[in-house]
Amino acid sequence: MLPNLRGLVGLSVVGLIGLATAQTFTDCDPLEKECPEEPALAMRYNFDFTQESNASTWNLEGGHARYQKEGVLFPINERGDYPMLSSQFTIMFGRVEVHMKAARGQGIVSSIVLLSKDRDEVDWELIGGNETHAQSNYFGKGDVTTHDRDEWHPLEKPMDQFHNYTLLWTAKQIDFFIDTEKVRTLMYEDANGGKNYPQTPMTVKLGVWAGGDPGNKKGAIEWAGGETNFDEVPFHMYVKSVDVEDFGTGAKAYKYGDRSGSWESIQSIPGNSTQRLLLLGVKPPAEPSISDKFNALPNSSKVAVYASAGGAAFLLAGLCLFSCCRKRRQGKREAQAFRAKQEAMDREDAAQQIELKAAGISPDALAPSGMTAQEFASGGVAKSPSGNDRFDDPP
Repeated sequence: MLPNLRGLVGLSVVGLIGLATAQTFTDCDPLEKECPEEPALAMRYNFDFTQESNASTWNLEGGHARYQKEGVLFPINERGDYPMLSSQFTIMFGRVEVHMKAARGQGIVSSIVLLSKDRDEVDWELIGGNETHAQSNYFGKGDVTTHDRDEWHPLEKPMDQFHNYTLLWTAKQIDFFIDTEKVRTLMYEDANGGKNYPQTPMTVKLGVWAGGDPGNKKGAIEWAGGETNFDEVPFHMYVKSVDVEDFGTGAKAYKYGDRSGSWESIQSIPGNSTQRLLLLGVKPPAEPSISDKFNALPNSSKVAVYASAGGAAFLLAGLCLFSCCRKRRQGKREAQAFRAKQEAMDREDAAQQIELKAAGISPDALAPSGMTAQEFASGGVAKSPSGNDRFDDPP
């Protein structure tokens, strides 16, 4: 009989470490600020993981993954490993079907997660020590204040054979399937009146992690079935294939229209999805150069550009001419002021000489030896009687 863990499972992948930390980190929270648009899948595509995945479609982190005949292998080889594949595309409502064989091991958690930037989340999780049930769960905006979101569903030998875990997600409801049998339906209004209903663009994440790591919180370890014994490594999870359908066909990307986090606010940006083109083997068009953009303009727009450029050049030339004229006038005024000052000083010197002569004093008698009064007044250098500078070094 499955133990009652509901009191412990206010544990979103949001609240745990290891894979959880990697899965729920968001570099831009659209509930707080404007964030870049997110690339759309905009189609249905089956990813065959018995062959190596396209690196431009899935990112690998937290460990290693090996592509084998049985599918992609996610191994935990040592403490700290949390191998995870994350899609580089998002879906805005859709269907995700994963064929997975879960990892066996106490405290080991095999996860299928849909996660958005504002922390909406839909999960399938299988506990390595529980070989009879799978858990379904959801979170809205990372809210973990209630403990009635998870449900447990019986199934046979999830660690020994592949099972089909499917999520069908719409604005109205989320249906959970195991091997094509519907085992749960979550209605929009049942998620706190829709407030906690997952409803924003989601990435797809697949991975295995140690919820029973001794460094985790007690509640996480108990939920994961107990402490993990890393002497028992490796722990292996396999995914054979992932079939993903994005209901937002025709979208290039998705963007949050405001800070509400509601599905009505999500904007579908029309155009060719880069991820879709890559999966179809079509090389995305190169970003046009400035020259290309100009050549693509209609003639009327080009004329306007030329006219604007000509006007700017004319304005610049006018500013330069104005500046030159202004500086020239300023220089002329400064020269006139200098001449006037010099003339005033000359008149003052002449008046002083007249006064000295009238008093019977020769002006030259007041100058240093070897200089006339006129030389001294003009700033000349006093000469020694020998004709050398007065401040020459002594012989």
